[in-house]
Amino acid sequence: MKSISLFALASLLLMLTACHGGTTTNTSTSGMAKIACDESFRNILDQEIEVFEYSYPEANIMPTYMDEAAALDSLLHKQVDLIITSRDLTDEQRDILGKQGRAYRSRKIAVDAVAIIVNKENDIDELSMSDLRDIFAGKVVRWGEVFPTKLKRDSIMLVFDSSGSGVMHYMKDKFLKGGSFGPNVFAQHSTDDVFRAVQAHKNAIGFLGVSWITADLKSNAITMEERVLDLKNNNDVSVIDFTDRIKVMKVRDDDRPQGCKPYQAYINDGSYPLFRTIWAIDASAGGTLDHGFYSFLTGVIGQKIILQTGILPAAEPVRYVATVK
Repeated sequence: MKSISLFALASLLLMLTACHGGTTTNTSTSGMAKIACDESFRNILDQEIEVFEYSYPEANIMPTYMDEAAALDSLLHKQVDLIITSRDLTDEQRDILGKQGRAYRSRKIAVDAVAIIVNKENDIDELSMSDLRDIFAGKVVRWGEVFPTKLKRDSIMLVFDSSGSGVMHYMKDKFLKGGSFGPNVFAQHSTDDVFRAVQAHKNAIGFLGVSWITADLKSNAITMEERVLDLKNNNDVSVIDFTDRIKVMKVRDDDRPQGCKPYQAYINDGSYPLFRTIWAIDASAGGTLDHGFYSFLTGVIGQKIILQTGILPAAEPVRYVATVK
């Protein structure tokens, strides 16, 4: 019996040693990293993670999508070391990280735009910044007060992805300067819910990041291996257009005679007025997977992926090869 016990113990030790030897070490390209990301950037981050994990098979990036305020709280309460958000840290937030003894780095990784989407039955094609300001303030509550339309008696229903999202904060700061929204604003639980609400209600107007309405026709037709090779060798903008699930509204600055949709060229030259930044903020130690993924986001390949989502990368130069509609 004693010999059997010793044999069993030796076998157990061998199994534990084998398991330990098979554990993936946490490096800049392996291990596990948790990331908190503003829900409105989910479409972008999912693509970044897909390419990164394909390139580094031992890496496991685990994103959690939430509103912007919750993502910042996750960083400051040491629940994650890397977040994606629409704004850089404030001085107060930097002080908190400093008191925690955590070094950090932050970088603008993209310039995004807030797209305005409406139901296909809406026959209004363009809104001015003044129109939007009056709608948000509750001065204008029916579509007929904006423009002669078949929806003239319908109340305007404003739809956001969540009450704490970066999109909602941006639009509130842009148009209300700290004031309160009118009573016709509704917060959903996700960006998908914004699509569903707009598709279901002809009087609704939805607000979301422009990457959610773009369709990269080239990337959809190739394998992941082909896409990675294309990212390494090609600097051209793919053929990008908007989804036909909804109608994308033109937006016009008050001093311009004509509005435009949030195509990359119009975001780049400032013609489309509703643009905002995307930031990666990293408080991880060097040599960890969090830091490696942060470097990927801010590097050449990460920036090219952003270019393919229909928004502007912060670093990678843009070369336009497709005609803008």
